[in-house]
Amino acid sequence: MKKLISALALMAFGFISMSFTTDDQPKSRIVEDGGTGPYKAIMKEEPSLAAHTIFVPQDLSKFNSDNPLPVLVWGNGACANSPFEHYKFLNEIASYGFIVVATGYIPMTDERYHGEMSKTEQQIESIDWVMAQNADKNSPYYQKIAVNSIAVAGMSCGGLQTLYNCADSRIRTLMVCNSGLFNRENAGSAVGGMPMPPKEKLNEIHSSIIYILGGETDIAYGNGMDDFHRINHVPACVTNLPVGHGGTYSKPHGGEFSVVALAWLQWQLKGDQEAAKLFKGADCGLLKREGWTIEKNRLFENLK
Repeated sequence: MKKLISALALMAFGFISMSFTTDDQPKSRIVEDGGTGPYKAIMKEEPSLAAHTIFVPQDLSKFNSDNPLPVLVWGNGACANSPFEHYKFLNEIASYGFIVVATGYIPMTDERYHGEMSKTEQQIESIDWVMAQNADKNSPYYQKIAVNSIAVAGMSCGGLQTLYNCADSRIRTLMVCNSGLFNRENAGSAVGGMPMPPKEKLNEIHSSIIYILGGETDIAYGNGMDDFHRINHVPACVTNLPVGHGGTYSKPHGGEFSVVALAWLQWQLKGDQEAAKLFKGADCGLLKREGWTIEKNRLFENLK
C-alpha cells in the first residue's frame, strides 16, 4: 500500500509516467513512423471486425466522398491468421492514402504467429465490412471509402485465397504475390489446409491482375507463371524479382515489393497515369529498377 501511495505521489510531481489499458480496448501500433507516404498510417484493431487488422491513415479528416480511401484486402502467407510477416509492407501502402484490411489478428510484436489458420471467407468479410462502414453514419469511415475501388491480394496461401475469391463482382483488381494455383500433378506439395481451386478457377477472373513473384527460386514461381500464361481474357502481367519466396515484405517499408504493389494500386484504384508508366510500354519503368522483369499478355497494353 505504501509503495502504491509513493508511486502516486511521484506521478503527481511528474517523476513517473504510467499508462493503463483494459483488455477490451482495441490494440494499435505505429509502424515505421507511419510510413513514407503523405498520410502517416496506423495499424489497429476494429471491434466491429474480429480477427482482422486495419492499416489506415491516422488523420481521417483528409478523406471524404470527393477524396475517398481505396481498399486493399490482404491474405497472409502460410494461411497465417495474422499479417505478422507483411505489416511493414501493408503499412507503407496505407500511408499513401489507402485503407488496408488484412486477414488475422494484429501483430503487436515481431514474434512469429502461432495459432489457427485463416479462412478464405475472411477476405469476403473484409469487403463486406468496408461496404458497411462506408454506409454507416456512426462510423468514422462514413463516406470516406472508395467502395468501387477494391483490390484483393495475398501472398502464398493468401494468393490462393485471393484466386478462390476472384469472382466477387466488387473486386476491381487482383494482386497475387509469391503464389499461383497448383496443377493436379503438383497438388501433393501443398501445405494442408490451403485452398486448392483448380486451374479452371482462372476463368472466373473478371478484373485486371498482376502477379508479383520472387524469381525462379520462389517455390511458387512455376505455379504463378503457369497461371499467367493461361490468362488471356483479362489484362494480366507477371513481374519477377529474384529474391525467392519470402519477397521483401520484412525489409524497411516493405522493400521493392511495396514499390511495385503501390504503383499497381495507385494506377488501378486511383487512375494514376504516372504510376502506370512503371508497367506500360516496351521500355516501362520497372525494367529500369535493378533485377526486375515483366511479362504482359496481349490485352495488357489496352489497360487504362
